[in-house]
Amino acid sequence: MARDWRDLFITGDGPGAAAPDPDPEPERKRRGFFRRLRENLAKTRQALGAEIQATLFEGDLDAETWERLEEALIMADVGAATTARVVGQLEQEAEAGGLEGGEALTRRLTELLAELARTGDDRIDLRHDPTVILMVGVNGTGKTTTLGKIAWHLRNELGRTVMIGAADTFRAAATEQLEGWAKRAGVPIVTGPEGSDPGAVAWDAIVQGRAQGCDVILVDTAGRLHTQDDLMAELAKIRRVIAKQMPDAPHETLLTVDATTGQNGLRQARLFAEAVQVDGIVLTKLDGTAKGGIALAIAGELGIPVKLIGVGEALEDLRPFDADDFAKALLSV
Repeated sequence: MARDWRDLFITGDGPGAAAPDPDPEPERKRRGFFRRLRENLAKTRQALGAEIQATLFEGDLDAETWERLEEALIMADVGAATTARVVGQLEQEAEAGGLEGGEALTRRLTELLAELARTGDDRIDLRHDPTVILMVGVNGTGKTTTLGKIAWHLRNELGRTVMIGAADTFRAAATEQLEGWAKRAGVPIVTGPEGSDPGAVAWDAIVQGRAQGCDVILVDTAGRLHTQDDLMAELAKIRRVIAKQMPDAPHETLLTVDATTGQNGLRQARLFAEAVQVDGIVLTKLDGTAKGGIALAIAGELGIPVKLIGVGEALEDLRPFDADDFAKALLSV
């Protein structure tokens, strides 16, 4: 699983490829992010911890034990189907005599949750010339901010040339926000008049990005509710416009999901995936929720990999998703 930005992206760079100097302290930073992740999942972990302590560490492992464990995981928004699969496997292994004691059971539960989260390919392929990444999602999920942060990391940590396409033409603040990020990241941006055709902006961004030899083109789109059929149809149109420029593009479509919405986030992901091909999830606002299990529900029930997670507003608070770290942060006491 991806642990660092360089692990998240498939670049095809050879050993002598030019890139910014590698981070001299990647392990220290990774440990620091794990601490923040653990702190920000505290609400979820506290809700789970008491029940796990009561079920797996105390008393007999009977039918009531497994029911209580299922209830605790469902309350953390791991999802009913996903929970049934995980608890069923844990119960089966416990009955077979392979697990003894609360620590062994908790350790195996952590492993099962991590395995569940490892679905599909959690990387992003940048070997296209250029690579087109489309950002989609509901208003307020942090979509535009996420795009800006990705642009910064691509340029400053991987040495990639980036073009931003501000195809959210319905919200003036979105363009202003992206212009701020473009300036911060040191990358060019293509914009359009308020209310103009977003497909035209996406088209222009790709035309200009190709003309300037950019490695990556990031296209923002208007936030929309998954129940707004007309806007979802427009999103499909943007994809078709992009494909006319480059038949295999967009090469990656990332959906931002607000973790605080719990199971509604799962419904959003399902309906967006039906409207457009979703290649990965960016799970944001994990710092303010007791529903952190939604990452596992999306991966387990939809088979869409979570590729990035956000645990705060700072630049370093957006990180590649790591299933093992996430499961440990979710359950460790």
